[in-house]
Amino acid sequence: MRLPAIRPRARVPLVGLSVLALTVLPPPVAAEGGGDRYEWAALGDSYTAGLYIGDPRPQLGSAARDGCDRTANSYPDLVGRALAARPPGRPVHLTDVSCDNAAIGNITRERQRPTSQVRPPGGDPAGWPEVDPQLRRARLDGRTDVVTVGVGAIALPFGECLTLTLAHLSCAAYFTDPPEGVEGLAAKLARIREEYGLMLDAIHRAAPRAGVVTVGYPAILPERGSACGGGPTQLGPITPADIDWLREGALKAMNTIIRTEAAKRGDRYVDRYASSVGHDVCAPEDAQWIEGICGDAEPFWPASAPGGLPFDCPAIGKRATLLHPNAGEHANAAPLVERAVRDALLGH
Repeated sequence: MRLPAIRPRARVPLVGLSVLALTVLPPPVAAEGGGDRYEWAALGDSYTAGLYIGDPRPQLGSAARDGCDRTANSYPDLVGRALAARPPGRPVHLTDVSCDNAAIGNITRERQRPTSQVRPPGGDPAGWPEVDPQLRRARLDGRTDVVTVGVGAIALPFGECLTLTLAHLSCAAYFTDPPEGVEGLAAKLARIREEYGLMLDAIHRAAPRAGVVTVGYPAILPERGSACGGGPTQLGPITPADIDWLREGALKAMNTIIRTEAAKRGDRYVDRYASSVGHDVCAPEDAQWIEGICGDAEPFWPASAPGGLPFDCPAIGKRATLLHPNAGEHANAAPLVERAVRDALLGH
């Protein structure tokens, strides 16, 4: 997720690993209906890519870097290693095309311009080049055995709520009864539901033999807004009332949409929320699985928040992490996703 208008880097989601360079991946070698390995495609946004948690994949300096900020120790990376150590009958080949700031449309039909600030192409005023929709990058086809997808939260108003709070406005009031021309929360959720269902249908058309695993979002926010002390290492000035509204009306609603749309199509759903309660952004630092506006990350990650946010992360020894899961949450998610992937392959 990203923050300002904090849009994850411009459109902030809570939005906003792969072992291989995705733009040069060879085509899958498994033959349709069976082969010498399973093909797994991981799709999603920054909550899949593992933004901020480990070494970039592809590595820094690689000509294959695409600006999507996948990292080692993200849940696809961890699951891939677990499947390699204990293969489900055949080796599993992972193609990870998740990308920071990806929206639902970037999975199926819309190209995306990555916004990574980590070693952007030198001298190119346009920044990172656009990448194809993830279905195309992953080369989904009749040989794909399982697809995991975690996306959607970039459409939720986390970044906008921080901006509104800084302007002394109520986020809940603003998006419940929005000004003319502003999409309210109810309209956002209706649009997300429609887009998510269409995305799943597109995945099934592209990979007709694949088991599809949808991945929800963790407990980013505390179960009581009053439990949040605020400050840059948590949610800044966002009020307890708005925290409660975001948790119930936006975050939990997003997970309900994912679960419901998956169930309609017979797809699996991975619940990251239940096991992460108590490890939210406002939890004590030793229990926190979601980094705050400012948080811990390797020194090559950006230190300053985009969008001119009034938070000096370097002054407190932190980086601009903008409400992203840390290694603890990816380690929590990995066995849940691994179980679903194994089940999908065994039921394939």
